Amino acid sequence: MKSFTEINHPLVQHKLSVLRNKETSSATFRKTVEEMTGLLAYEVTRHLQTKEVAITTPLEETTGPMIAEDVILVSIMRAGNSMLEALLNLMPFARAGHIGIYRDKFIKNTVEYYFRLPQNIKGKRILLADPIVATGDTVIACLDRLKQYEVGQIHLLTMLISPEGLEKVQHFHPDVDVLSASKERGLNEKGYLLPGIGDAGNRLYHTLE
Repeated sequence: MKSFTEINHPLVQHKLSVLRNKETSSATFRKTVEEMTGLLAYEVTRHLQTKEVAITTPLEETTGPMIAEDVILVSIMRAGNSMLEALLNLMPFARAGHIGIYRDKFIKNTVEYYFRLPQNIKGKRILLADPIVATGDTVIACLDRLKQYEVGQIHLLTMLISPEGLEKVQHFHPDVDVLSASKERGLNEKGYLLPGIGDAGNRLYHTLE
């Protein structure tokens, strides 16, 4: 079953406009990505399993729900690291992994240069973070690798996704839950999303094109 959710909440869209603005500084860009990730995470985590635990308030004994799932957060490096830190701040109980994969334009294929996941992730819920999904090739490669470990439900959390990228993800991995702030108009000749936010990694870390 194909699942795609576009978050049109005013706060999310306001922060997306900040990210789109080319005059936004790297510091503000990083902070906005962090804040926006928190808003997106609110939506993607609403169905996490909880359990009732005993709590002593300043006034009496009571019970309350606490998250009972072993959640695995995975960053697609390098831009995904900014989202990962925000997710860890919200869910310090979660475990985290990193995948480094890029598309090499010369060999016209993806290249994996780093792969590190926590142990015992079979059947575990995965939150996969990447600010931008353009062609979708890198995300597909990451999803392929994650499924080699027989993980549970995968949620792809992204700021922007192209129609082409979404179609590719849904074709090869229709069971993956995709959540984004915007499905963009398309891609330009260099593979950048339109209207887009430019190169997320460069803008996050103030590096050159």
